[in-house]
Amino acid sequence: MPYLQVDQLSKTYVRGAEPVFEGVSFGIERGEFVVVIGHSGCGKTTILNALAGLEAPSAGTLIVDGREVVGPGLDRGVVFQSHALMPWFSVLENVCFAVRSRWPDKSRSEIEAHATQFLEMVGLGAALKKKPAELSGGMKQRVGIARAFAIQPKMLLLDEPFGALDALTRGTIQDELLKIVQATQQTVFMITHDVDEAILLADKILLMSNGPRARIAEIVVNTLPRTRTRAGLHHDPQYYPIRNHLVDFLVSRSQQYAGLPPAEPLLVRPGLAAAQQLPACLTN
Repeated sequence: MPYLQVDQLSKTYVRGAEPVFEGVSFGIERGEFVVVIGHSGCGKTTILNALAGLEAPSAGTLIVDGREVVGPGLDRGVVFQSHALMPWFSVLENVCFAVRSRWPDKSRSEIEAHATQFLEMVGLGAALKKKPAELSGGMKQRVGIARAFAIQPKMLLLDEPFGALDALTRGTIQDELLKIVQATQQTVFMITHDVDEAILLADKILLMSNGPRARIAEIVVNTLPRTRTRAGLHHDPQYYPIRNHLVDFLVSRSQQYAGLPPAEPLLVRPGLAAAQQLPACLTN
């Protein structure tokens, strides 16, 4: 059984209205990095919130590590689109609060040292004592990223975590994220609108159709080697077939599924010399 199993998930906000998404089913293996891409309104963030235990689905089940998700837990670290910091705490105190919740028996010095390590990792070692009001938007988001990393969860849930960062900082954090995931074998579920970011980070990319009644239309397997880097990404001959496939889906094919009943998503390997497209149920 996969580490994360989502089965027939649906969400309707108003009784009698069309569901935002329905029949969403997929699995994520332990240590796998999965990215979901789709147009605004297809329910990506709602799915992530359901995985985090912050929002209840209208139908379907969520199983993480053999247990049904019924609420938030420290086994899942979340980085939201907004920074979600406590304004009365300093940068260091915001991260320490999370670390203390994860390891309540640690001493104050141990907690501060642990939090500082992750804040330095995201380039905020000189801003430990500052309050959120003194930070730029990108710096606030980096605090949220450091907070999620610091509790060392079994699974990271990332909702466009790099959207507010400048290109240089975004690349640095992407590299650090890859190192952490490869070293700890953390399972990651991430939302992004950046196709190149998805190709760099993901083992699999879930493509969602337009809402309402959105669903996962395709699961794209990233056939590039997992040791890929930002600098060498575009030199790999598999890069452009994958990128073109993703862009083509977002530009035109995502609309073709709108309003159709749920169906088994295609499993696609566009980076191979001969593209394979098989129903997921036939690829065990």
